[in-house]
Amino acid sequence: MITRLARLCGFGAEAVETFARNGLLRPVPPADLARMVEAFRHFHVTPATGVAMAAARWPDRPAILDEDGSLTFAELDARVVALARALYDRFGVRPGRTVAIMWPNHRGFVEAVAAVSRLGADLLLLNTGLAGPRLRDILRRENVHTLIAAPELPPVDFTGTRTGDLDELIASATAAATFAATSATSATASAAASEPPAPRRPGRLVLLTSGTTGAPKGATRRLSLTALAEPFTSMLATVPLRSGEPILIAPPLFHGLGLLWYGVALVLGCPVVLTRRFDPGTVLRALDRHRATAMVAVPVMLRRLLAHDVQPLPHLRVVVSGGSALPPDLATAFMDAYGDVLYNLYGSTEVGWATLATPADLRAAPDTIGRPTRGTTVVIAGPDGRELPPYEVGRVLVGGGLTFSGYSGGGDDASTKASTKAGAEAGGLLSTGDLGHRDGRGRLFIDGREDDMIVSGGENVFPQEVENFLGRHPGVADVAVLGVPDEEYGQRLAAYVVREPGARLSADELKQAVKAELGGYKVPRDIEFVPAVPRNQTGKVDRRELGGTMSS
Repeated sequence: MITRLARLCGFGAEAVETFARNGLLRPVPPADLARMVEAFRHFHVTPATGVAMAAARWPDRPAILDEDGSLTFAELDARVVALARALYDRFGVRPGRTVAIMWPNHRGFVEAVAAVSRLGADLLLLNTGLAGPRLRDILRRENVHTLIAAPELPPVDFTGTRTGDLDELIASATAAATFAATSATSATASAAASEPPAPRRPGRLVLLTSGTTGAPKGATRRLSLTALAEPFTSMLATVPLRSGEPILIAPPLFHGLGLLWYGVALVLGCPVVLTRRFDPGTVLRALDRHRATAMVAVPVMLRRLLAHDVQPLPHLRVVVSGGSALPPDLATAFMDAYGDVLYNLYGSTEVGWATLATPADLRAAPDTIGRPTRGTTVVIAGPDGRELPPYEVGRVLVGGGLTFSGYSGGGDDASTKASTKAGAEAGGLLSTGDLGHRDGRGRLFIDGREDDMIVSGGENVFPQEVENFLGRHPGVADVAVLGVPDEEYGQRLAAYVVREPGARLSADELKQAVKAELGGYKVPRDIEFVPAVPRNQTGKVDRRELGGTMSS
């Protein structure tokens, strides 16, 4: 299987060298190899395949390390089979039906995802923070047949909503949530269970966009070995992960970043350390206790770790940041504290991962997102779709095997159609919605969002540049800079700043600093000091909540 992956990469020698260095090319007994091939034949490129193949190759190796203890790959696979059988028999989960999963970072999530994908059903991953009308709308829009939710997360108040097409969902949701909570965590689930029928084709994977400016949309994917080969191998060639070494995944697994790195851990046979909620002290203790060599986190988590007591972590070789923009000051401060172990991954729910910045890149240019991974095309395009020369700012367009196949559940709104049209005009590349540029060494930089750039008094201004500058200013703990309407200038910048404890910053001080460094037309007209900048679970600024907070 690994050899086939190397051939598909189109650069076999480099792939073989990479897999050997990462520990994937060790001999596999013929019987185990046969089981791995059989798993791939039945379940294709899905979480079910990853679990089954890992169980065949490393049955006694820890797969999950969470609050409930340790679970080996063989135990995990047995529990997945038992849960899949029960979902098939008791809840009628079949190919063509959509199952939603709402579970925090815990073995229950891993088991449910693998069980559903083993049945060939479509898989919708839900944000554990969703509730009320927003959640009900998503369940209806995505035509969810069965909802599996963690027992501590009553996902929706069904009182008074037993009408129309939610009737079947309500009945199955209550039962499935209770069943999954007991079956997926019971000791008897590891007993041998008969296999449900293997699906003829894999189900779709539907990830929700972050929804920081509007309703979350479902982005769908069907992955293939061919599509994954080059970017996966390119990533492994750059990031020094090794088979069998523990990796702590802090971002939610329902988000693309967390799910991506769980998939990487499965392929490498790495034990995955999970915590239901992010707590700096808990994470640092877990990294030390399990001797984890890698961690995945979003920038706000890195900042919280730095604010905690910095402690030696001699085993930590890799820290991958993603999910939202990595502030340059944070990149430098984190590497000063924990060494040159930081990698910055750029991508989105729609485009998958697109670029990767190494520690050397971040030392040379802390605000870079790095370079495209092999198998991915990144173009900085002008209004006519043609590629721009270095240092000119344009739209960031991405193409490759990891881009999504469209929005589910009727998500073809005006913005979706505009983005698709822009991508088609640029030779099939997909617009990320970001504006960026390249430098003379080929490194990529993000200047802001297309819909964030403002024209103030005839000048183009990118809030991200001002936000990055203010983030480096002494006494600033956090900051968000947005464009807001202005009667005189058309638009203006507004900055929302969180002071560090004990700092005595003034708005005039910050304005003078921006004027001296960036220019007078980039000075925020409004600077408001706030207790906190509202962010979602991946660290992105929640603009709707921020606007509501500031206006109240």
